[in-house]
Amino acid sequence: MEHLYIDRIDLCTYGNTKPFRVRIVNKINDLFDYFYIKTADASRVYGLELEHLISPSKINFLVCDNTLVEEHIQGIPGDDFINRNLKDPNLNAMRLSKEFIKFNERCLVRLLGDMHSSNFVVEVIPDFDEIHYRIRAIDFDQEAFEGRSAIYMPQYFKQNNPIIQLGMKNLAPELEMQYQKEERSLIANRLKSKISGPAIRNLVKAMMQDEIAPKKNVESLREDLSKMYNDKEFLACQNMGEILYTSLKFVFKYPIRHKYSFVNF
Repeated sequence: MEHLYIDRIDLCTYGNTKPFRVRIVNKINDLFDYFYIKTADASRVYGLELEHLISPSKINFLVCDNTLVEEHIQGIPGDDFINRNLKDPNLNAMRLSKEFIKFNERCLVRLLGDMHSSNFVVEVIPDFDEIHYRIRAIDFDQEAFEGRSAIYMPQYFKQNNPIIQLGMKNLAPELEMQYQKEERSLIANRLKSKISGPAIRNLVKAMMQDEIAPKKNVESLREDLSKMYNDKEFLACQNMGEILYTSLKFVFKYPIRHKYSFVNF
């Protein structure tokens, strides 16, 4: 630790809990990293755990009492990417549209809400023959809390409309279903994994014993998801943990959730 020092601390006034952003510099080579100091709450901690276990990206964080420390997630802020990078002649529209469909599906299955363009970043990954993208959530305080299914689907936020329109222009409905099924299959593989599977099950069991959201949100969300899947199993859920358990179970039961959602949007 002797070669590290805190260069500055910024107050993020736009956050609902006004977190601190701390820049730590290595004085040997002047390289630096950012860390965020936030107020810990159940939804945010559950959200970070689920991101680490279910998404293709890993994330490091620490919790001590009511304090949460998160590492910085690298990428171009979603709103900046939409304003600047969508106009790039080298944009790989097909790859970006595919990644957004998979991100949309992943958020719905694991009940991560409020993923408008200010709450995710886009990681641009150059390859030897084309550019790939990874969309990563950066705010997890709306994990399994809201009462409407649309809140858990990034496609329904108007801030994301330019990416939605790009997808409608470049992807056939059959491709959307293929990518939706691909993401649900990847989640199913993680649930069956001997490494991540037990951790996910233990986490969901803890959530089933916790009161994460108001009863009215639970009742509203289970109604929405029951209509979406045309399946009454959601109606028996008594809390958000049980809704999440059912949602994860449905990746095996329903490999394809809904046809042509880009077109219907």
